[in-house]
Amino acid sequence: MRKRDHNVLTNAASLLICGLLAGVVVAAAAFPAVAMSGLAAKAGAETFDALPKTLIDPRSPQITYLLAADGKTPLATMYDENRRDVKLKDISPYMQKAIIAAEDHNFYKHNGVDFNGVARAFVNNTSKANSQQGASTLTMQFVRLAISYSATHPADVVAATEDTSARKLREMSLALQVEKEFTKDQILERYLNLAAFGNGAYGVYAASQVYFGKPPGKLDIQESALLAGLVKAPTSFDPTTASGYPDAVGRRDYVIDNMVVIGAITKDEAEQAKKIELTVNHKRTPNGCVATKVQSWGFFCDYFYRWWLQQETFGSTTYDRERRLKSGGYTITTSLDVQAQKGADTAARNHLSVNSKAARMIAVVEPGTGRVRALATNRNFKLDDPDHPQNRIASEPKKAKKGIRGNYPNTVNPLMTGGGGITGYQAGSTFKIFTLVAALEKGYPLAYTINAQEQFKSEYPVKFNSPAACSGTSFYCPRNASKSMAGPHNMWSAFGFSVNTYFVALQQQVGAENVVKAAQKLGITFRAPKDAEFAENKDAAHQWGAFTLGVSQTTPLELANAYATLAADGNYCEPIPVQEIRGPDGEKLDIANPRCEQRISTQVARAAVDAARCPVGDNSSTSRCGTRTAGEVRGIVNAPVAGKSGTTDGDKTSALVAMTKQYAVAGILADPDWPQTGQKMGHKELDGINPAVQETLRAAMEGKDRKNFTPPSGKIVLGDQRSIPGVKCESVETAKSRLRGAGFEPVVSSNKVASECPAGTAAGTSPDGKSIKGGVVTIEVSSGQGAPGSDTGTSPTGTPTPGGNGNGRGPRPRG
Repeated sequence: MRKRDHNVLTNAASLLICGLLAGVVVAAAAFPAVAMSGLAAKAGAETFDALPKTLIDPRSPQITYLLAADGKTPLATMYDENRRDVKLKDISPYMQKAIIAAEDHNFYKHNGVDFNGVARAFVNNTSKANSQQGASTLTMQFVRLAISYSATHPADVVAATEDTSARKLREMSLALQVEKEFTKDQILERYLNLAAFGNGAYGVYAASQVYFGKPPGKLDIQESALLAGLVKAPTSFDPTTASGYPDAVGRRDYVIDNMVVIGAITKDEAEQAKKIELTVNHKRTPNGCVATKVQSWGFFCDYFYRWWLQQETFGSTTYDRERRLKSGGYTITTSLDVQAQKGADTAARNHLSVNSKAARMIAVVEPGTGRVRALATNRNFKLDDPDHPQNRIASEPKKAKKGIRGNYPNTVNPLMTGGGGITGYQAGSTFKIFTLVAALEKGYPLAYTINAQEQFKSEYPVKFNSPAACSGTSFYCPRNASKSMAGPHNMWSAFGFSVNTYFVALQQQVGAENVVKAAQKLGITFRAPKDAEFAENKDAAHQWGAFTLGVSQTTPLELANAYATLAADGNYCEPIPVQEIRGPDGEKLDIANPRCEQRISTQVARAAVDAARCPVGDNSSTSRCGTRTAGEVRGIVNAPVAGKSGTTDGDKTSALVAMTKQYAVAGILADPDWPQTGQKMGHKELDGINPAVQETLRAAMEGKDRKNFTPPSGKIVLGDQRSIPGVKCESVETAKSRLRGAGFEPVVSSNKVASECPAGTAAGTSPDGKSIKGGVVTIEVSSGQGAPGSDTGTSPTGTPTPGGNGNGRGPRPRG
C-alpha cells in the first residue's frame, strides 16, 4: 500500500496535541460510539490473527454464496454477518459523499484526527452543555471497527468500544498511523465495507441489497443519504419500522442537506431528492438451507453443509469449519444440475403426496467424477414448528402411542444421503451386483452357469426351523419368486431375471466375505450397527447368507455411486457436492476436485455393466439377456442403460437403479419412520419407485449425447470354453458320465423333446457345441417321436428364457 506524505510540522503538532490531550481527556472528551451489533460473536472466531501492537488491516466476515453447477443459478447464501466487500469504484459516488457528509466533513483535509473538532468537543463537554459533542473521524471509526474485528477474545471487543481515555487516545494514535499507511480512498472503502447498517446488513453492499435490492454502484442521492444516516444509530433510524420511519426520513434529509454543505450536490438536487417518498424493500438476505432459492433444493444444500463440516481443510473442529463457511466469503459452484434436479423433484412428487408415509427418495451421481447432481424426495425441507406442529404422528405404532411426530410432510433429516441417525434402507436385489462383481474378480466369467433350483439349500446357518430355514433344519433356504425361474442360468439371465437361488449359490462359491468386500470397494458404508458388525468381522461376513439379496441397509446416494463406479470402468469417486470453490480473493481451492481411484478392474466393471443391461431392457454386447424385470427403462430413457430393481420381503421397500454413461440414478421407496411398515412399496405403480427413477434419468438425459457402454472382452465373457461330447441316442446315465468326464455339470431336462432316438435316451444337449468349463449342460430326453434334425431345438446360447415377473420373492428380501 502506498504511504502518504505528511508535513513535518503537521506531524509534530499532532504529537504535541495528543500529549496535551492525555492529561485532560480523562475528565472531558466524549466520542460517539459506533453500532457494534454482531461483533462480539466474531471475537471467538478463527477468522483473524492475534492483535498486534499496531493496527492491522482485518478481513471482516463475508457472506458465502452457493450456486448451481451452471455457475449462475443461486442456490443459497450462508453467513454470520451479511457482508460482501466491494471496491470503491463499485460504490456510487453519491454514497461516498453521503457518508462523508453524515460523519466527517473534513475527511479529505485532516490526517486522521480532526484536532479542531477535538478542541471544540473538549470546550463544549467541559462547559456542561446540554448536548455532548464528539470528534470521532471516519478514520477513527474505522480504527474502532478494525480493532473489534481483529479481536481474538471478547474482552478485546469490549476494550475497543469502552468509554475511557486510554481507548480514545489509542484510537487517535492509530488513526494517525492509518493515514500514513493508507490513502483516503482506501480508508473510505474499508470503512464502507465494515460499517453496520441494521437489519442484518453489514457493509454497503449488503445494505444496498437489503434496503433497495440493487448493487451499491446504482444508489441515487436519497438512497445514499438514507444508508449513510443509518450508520450513527441503525436501530433508532430503522426505516422498516413504524416508529423508526419518520426519524429515518428526517435523518436522510439531514444528510442530504449536508451533502450540499460539502459541495457534493446542488441545492436543487437536494430539494428534488427530499421530495422522493422513502421506500425500502426490507428484504433480509436468505440464510442457510431452510431458505434456498427453491424449497425442495434444501435437501441438496443440507448435504453440501454436512459435507463441508467433514472437511479438515476448513478447520480442525466442526465449529471452526462452520465459522469458515459462514464468514469466509466463498463463492461455491455446487454440483447441482438444475435440469436433473428439476426432473428429480417432479418425479419424486408425482402421484405421491408429501403427506404419504412412503418416502420416494432419489439420488443422481455423475460417473467418473462422483459429483452429486440431484437429491429429491416427496418431503418439504423444513423444520416442524414445535408450538404449532404440522407433521403427522409417526407411523411406527410405539411412537404413535406416545404422540411422537414423524418426518412428514416436513423434515431436515438426510433421507437420501444418510447420517444424523439415518442409517439407510434395504435395497433388495440391487445388491446382487456385488456378488456378480466378486465372482468376476475371482475369475468366474459371465457365461458361468448354475442350475438354479426353485429352492436352494445353502450351507449358511440360520435359526432352526425359522421361516428362512429349510423345514426341520438350521440351514438358510431361499426361494425364487416363481417356479418358472428354476433351471440353468448364467450371469446375464440370472441378473436379468433376478434369480435368488442362482446368486445365493454363487455367493456361497465366491465367499460372502468377498461379496461384502466388493460392496465396500464400491462405496457401501454399513451405517447400521448390526450391518457394521457383520462387515467388520470376516468370519461373520462369511456366514452372511442373505447379503446378496439386499438385507443390508444403504442410501440412494451410496447405491447410485456404487453403480456409477461400474459405469466409469471401475473408477471409484467419492461423492462430492461441489464443482468449484473460490475464496474471497478469487483463488481456486483444490478441495473441489474429484477424488477418484481405480477400485475395480476395467474388464470386471465392463462385464458387470454388460450383465446389468439385461434387467432394464437393454441388450448386452452378446445379447444373452433373457427375461427382464424392469424392461421398460430402455424405451423410456431412450439411451443405452444398465441397472437393477430390488424388492424386500413383504414389499416393505422397493428400489431401482438405472444409469447411462453420464448419470447414475438410484431410487428407494420406504418409510423412514418405520422400516417394518405394513404399507406395500410398489415398483411399476404410478406411486411406485420405477416411474420416478425412469423419469429422473430421462429428464437428466434430455439434450445429452447417447453414449454406449464399452463391452467386455477376453475370457471374462465366456471363460475357458470346452467342446461338449456328443451323447445322441445314448442312455441318460451314460450321457451324464461322459459330460462329467469332460468337465461339465450334467442336468437332465424334465421335458421330453421330439427325436429319432429311442424314447428315454438322450436326444442331445443344450448347449450342443461348446460351453464353459464346469458349466451346466442340459441333457435333452427323447420322446421317441420326431424326424431327423430335430434332436435339440435349443437356442445358440443354450440359455433358457423362462417366464415370470422376476421379482425374486422369497423368505428373505427379493429383487
